[in-house]
Amino acid sequence: MNVSSNPATDPEHIAISKSKGIDIDWKDGHRSHYSNAWLRDNCPCAHCTGAHGTEPQRTNFSDPPKPASPFVMFTPAPRMATVEPAGHYAIRIGWTDGHTSGIYSYDHFRRICPCPACKSSQT
Repeated sequence: MNVSSNPATDPEHIAISKSKGIDIDWKDGHRSHYSNAWLRDNCPCAHCTGAHGTEPQRTNFSDPPKPASPFVMFTPAPRMATVEPAGHYAIRIGWTDGHTSGIYSYDHFRRICPCPACKSSQT
């Protein structure tokens, strides 16, 4: 099977910090930074997206903090517990909140790139 290469979705270099996030330099020259909060909120798994007709179970770590209340419980920031390759097309991330079913394809990474240039083209 001959898999075609796409510089926009082929990583040149990937730097992973379990406490901060993932930086990807793409073969087309673009650079992306994904914070842990952004990655956890944009998990592509069926549970988080509601892919099986269920209610999506998205997190909201990236949202601005709500007004302070004396009854708000502390929520720790998301951290990667495990990171491993999934074939030659994706990364599987296990989170410290126990969520382990997210497989982030390089296509998905590029689609959710949070940089201003990419966000303006996302609908």
